[in-house]
Amino acid sequence: MSLEICNVSKVFGKVGSGGFTALDSVSLSVRKGASFGLVGESGSGKTTLTRCILRLEALTSGRILFDGQDIHALDQRALRHLRARLQIVFQDPYASLDPRMTIHDIVAEPLEIHRDLFPLTARQRSERVLELLESVGLTAGHLFRYPHEFSGGQRQRVGIARALAVNPEFLILDEPTSALDVSVQADVLNLLQSLQDRLGLTYFFISHDLGVIRYICDEVAVIYRGRIIEQGPVDRIFEQPESYYTQGLLAAMPDPDPDRSPFRDPEETRS
Repeated sequence: MSLEICNVSKVFGKVGSGGFTALDSVSLSVRKGASFGLVGESGSGKTTLTRCILRLEALTSGRILFDGQDIHALDQRALRHLRARLQIVFQDPYASLDPRMTIHDIVAEPLEIHRDLFPLTARQRSERVLELLESVGLTAGHLFRYPHEFSGGQRQRVGIARALAVNPEFLILDEPTSALDVSVQADVLNLLQSLQDRLGLTYFFISHDLGVIRYICDEVAVIYRGRIIEQGPVDRIFEQPESYYTQGLLAAMPDPDPDRSPFRDPEETRS
């Protein structure tokens, strides 16, 4: 396994004294090279779990293992090296890029932070940055522009390039398309699939959009009020959901067939 989450609980405040339980005995496994989806409504615990995986939040109980290493037992040096292998693409491409930095400096920053792992000269870093931008569909002409000069889809490509800078094995994708137009979403999802095939990446894809999860993921877990209520292969969960909650989520999905739209004139449909 690439990532194992074992009976993880997270309580904000004092346990048993009115604390808020954000995660309750969450367990799941992400296979190396797979795309695993975590889906749930706002407030279900998706972001808290992400922060626990990145060790931005301490666990109340349980363990999180990455390739057999307990993330929450690592010292600071080992944790920094681990973070080169485990990167994140954030939800909002407008907020996740420093507006005062050029695209070159944004993508080069991880190489500076992890320069003990990537001892590159300034010229080599610039060459690596250009290589990364080209891998996500951008060009040398974008190197010294600023984030405000880009569209949302282009900014998200910059975010993906930054995440790939230190050759990670595992990407957490935190709602990476939710802030984008539908047509741009498709482009970004196709890019992510292409990168996964080419680089052998493992994806942990967080979303409230079931359509996106079905398109890109192999397996999915459904989280509700901090608990995993159902998980398994994507096709089984979508075609034979067991929980009422999952059934409700699926029933709320818009039907792609325009003839079934509630806004379509029935007379027009029959004609």
